[in-house]
Amino acid sequence: QPVESGGASVQAGGSLNLSCTFSGVNGGDFARAWFRQAPGKGREGISCISFSVGKTSYQDSVKGRFIISRDDARNMVYLEMNSLKAEDTAMYYCVVVTRIVCSGSWWDFRAGAWGPGTQVTVSS
Repeated sequence: QPVESGGASVQAGGSLNLSCTFSGVNGGDFARAWFRQAPGKGREGISCISFSVGKTSYQDSVKGRFIISRDDARNMVYLEMNSLKAEDTAMYYCVVVTRIVCSGSWWDFRAGAWGPGTQVTVSS
């Protein structure tokens, strides 16, 4: 399963960098994505990055503030989070998405087990 890290408690307007290792997970040429689950809400896909060409996709709630990247040699994915808001408070997860390119409803193509997640708490 993937393993996420980098979560912390920060003040609104701050930044965090999340990391995810897919060690032991054979995601092949598929995309990678970040999901999050806020307290009392369902899990939502927020960002996706395609294999090789690096095409990215963001939900409107994080577009312009978050940046997803990947290091295929190390089988890792990252999420740079800027201008954090209280509504970004959530548990963050990384997963394999069984799409080559992040398009359409890519969040419906999650595959594999969820990792333990990493908690991000933003105080206003």
